[in-house]
Formats: sequence, structure tokens, C-alpha cells
Amino acid sequence: MSDIEETLAWHILVARLPAPEREVRFHPTRKWRFDFAWREQRLAVEVEGGTWAGGRHTRGEGFAEDAEKYNAAVLLGWSVLRFTSAMVEDGTAVATIERFLAGRQ
Repeated sequence: MSDIEETLAWHILVARLPAPEREVRFHPTRKWRFDFAWREQRLAVEVEGGTWAGGRHTRGEGFAEDAEKYNAAVLLGWSVLRFTSAMVEDGTAVATIERFLAGRQ
């Protein structure tokens, strides 16, 4: 787990949201994983690191692979929320997750 994922996990705990599962395989044949998932609500959360530093998620092949993964997740009925490190750090991520879960209770 990355430091920023641990930060988001802490924010989720402090906000007293339902605990997510971590590193969840969701596809029947691919080895794709979500950083966080709430199976009952079919919510997946991905933390995209390196967005300003030319990380894997912003380069051609990595970006294309992520698009394939997220599209497959949606076709399987998942809602996927994606957050940058800055969105985790400033509280945007946990607030968005909270809004989603409140609408699914």
C-alpha cells in the first residue's frame, strides 16, 4: 500500500464510514484489483499516484490499461471513483466517498 492510500484509509476511519476492503479482485478472469471497494454498494475507489510526476497512470500504456480496467468494472456494475493524491490530502476524496455512500444506504 502506498502512503497516500494509507492516508485515505485513515480519512475513511476518522469519518466513521463503513470499512472498505482493500486490494479487491473484481474481474472473473483478469487479475485487476481495486485499491478500495465496498462490495455491497458496488463502489470502487482508485488512488492515482504520480499524476504530476509522469507516473504510470499518466503515460500512454498505463493510461490505456487503466481505461480498460475501469470500463470493464463499469460493465460489471461497479461505480468507480478516482482520486489524485491532492484530492486525498485535501479531504475531497473522503467527502466524495461519503456522499456516494450516503446515497446508497
